[in-house]
Amino acid sequence: MLRRTLDPREEALLRDERALLAELGAVLARLDVEPADQETFARSVRQLDELFLLVVVGEFNAGKSAFINALLGQDVQAEGVTPTTTRIGLLRHGPALARHTEAAGLEVVAAPVELLREVNIVDTPGTNAVLREHEALTREFVPRSDLVLFVTSADRPFTESERAFLESIREWGKKVVVVLNKRDILRTAEDLDHVLRFIAENARTLLGFGPEVFPVSARAAQAAKAGGDAAALESSGFAALERYVATTLDEKERLRLKLLNPLGVADRLLARHLGRAEERLELLREDFATIEAIERQLALYKEDLGRDFRFRLADVEKVLLEFERRGMEFFDSTLRIGRVFDLVNQAKLKRAFEKEVLADLPRAVEKRVDEVIEWMVKSDLRQWQGIAEHLERRRAQHHDRIVGALAGAFEQDRERLLESARREAQRALESYDQEREASRLAEGVQAAVAGTAALQVGALGLGTIVTVLAGTTMADVTGILAAGALSALGLLVLPAKRTAAKNELRGKVETMRARLMEALTTQFAFELDKSLRRIEEAMSPYTRFVRAEREKLTAVRTDLKRIADGLARLRDAAKAL
Repeated sequence: MLRRTLDPREEALLRDERALLAELGAVLARLDVEPADQETFARSVRQLDELFLLVVVGEFNAGKSAFINALLGQDVQAEGVTPTTTRIGLLRHGPALARHTEAAGLEVVAAPVELLREVNIVDTPGTNAVLREHEALTREFVPRSDLVLFVTSADRPFTESERAFLESIREWGKKVVVVLNKRDILRTAEDLDHVLRFIAENARTLLGFGPEVFPVSARAAQAAKAGGDAAALESSGFAALERYVATTLDEKERLRLKLLNPLGVADRLLARHLGRAEERLELLREDFATIEAIERQLALYKEDLGRDFRFRLADVEKVLLEFERRGMEFFDSTLRIGRVFDLVNQAKLKRAFEKEVLADLPRAVEKRVDEVIEWMVKSDLRQWQGIAEHLERRRAQHHDRIVGALAGAFEQDRERLLESARREAQRALESYDQEREASRLAEGVQAAVAGTAALQVGALGLGTIVTVLAGTTMADVTGILAAGALSALGLLVLPAKRTAAKNELRGKVETMRARLMEALTTQFAFELDKSLRRIEEAMSPYTRFVRAEREKLTAVRTDLKRIADGLARLRDAAKAL
């Protein structure tokens, strides 16, 4: 970087800067930083190992090439009234004047000039270049500079393109020196003072600080150097500029500017991407709020459904309790001495039991269970509708913002996953067939009830299953009645048989109730879990992304703020050298 050996303090500062810049590079790599920013940062770090870089910028007719030739004391760069510098030129030391073109249109010029042993000079196309890619190249090269010499012309000082260019490089934090060329065309000292004040005021506004301004005549300086005329060189204003450059470019100042160069680039990139991280975190906070709202909705859905289901099961139990009540009344009215002949007729007794006790039990149970199934299906559909509405509102809230200002891998991935979750919810709604879902759920309930009763009922409905269960109950109870028929005349036997029949009925009804409740509860829990799993699966890629990105960006923000503090300390230390 420099020819002399650095002292221990300077070595430590350089080592600390390399370490902090490497850390910043690693943090930026965790973000989807644009390739142009990555390359800009990498180049600025590489500049620590290269010669001091002086970049000359300005409009094509400001006389940049003439200025460079005067500075070098040789006609190295072509001059003319039309744009002569059509590509970026890198001037460095060499044994003889030679030119060759490298990649990306960089023209390398070697010249046997002593200044170039310590400094590389970059000549750039004009800020008003017709070919816009040349201007783009210039803007890319400026971040690599250790010092910017901004050349403007006395006949057109600070044109619109020059002001725009200076404003665009302000964030890079570069040291800028303004050269007012062609001072010899100004007729009076008052004209010169007026132009210098105009430049100073505009430069302070555009750069945020007042740069040094040197009025020169590059042509007059060239002629003075060619003729060895020291007085003419002093009169051209060039001698004062050269003394300033010589002072500015002594080894201590070159080291200071060399160390500050990547710090300025790092500051700009860090500020940009810290702002982007904050913006993304804000976006994710809103995403996370949406996810939390959906999760709360699902938790409430599960809780409400469980509570409502218990109430609806009570309706099924009421049907069975009513069945039991009718049975008790039947026994009280039948197992009496006055009904002895009916008790002996088992067929008649069975028909009476079927009519008065069994009655419409199968249909009533089936109706209540159908109502539970319909309620579950509608609840599931409403839940999907609620999720779809949440996701649609979230998508609509930031649609323009996502597609526009924040284009990048993060935004694209986030939008894709959000849209995927929204489409999945919408697809579920569009394909939701309530009748089919109800039939499927009913089949599941029937199979569960049959399974708890160990019945082989095939495709028979729930009412048929209940009929089988109730028929078994009826057969058992009427069997008790028939067995007691022969002893019906015994006054003590009938009360005992009535009590036994009631107890038997209670036991059978309780068994039937337990089977129905177990089957309905099991199927309900299965269907509820299945519904929640489907929603969670639809949401999971989006949810995982939001949580992972929030964790990553929170860590990145913390690291960037810490690195920003470190850069500030390094900048103060470099300025204090």
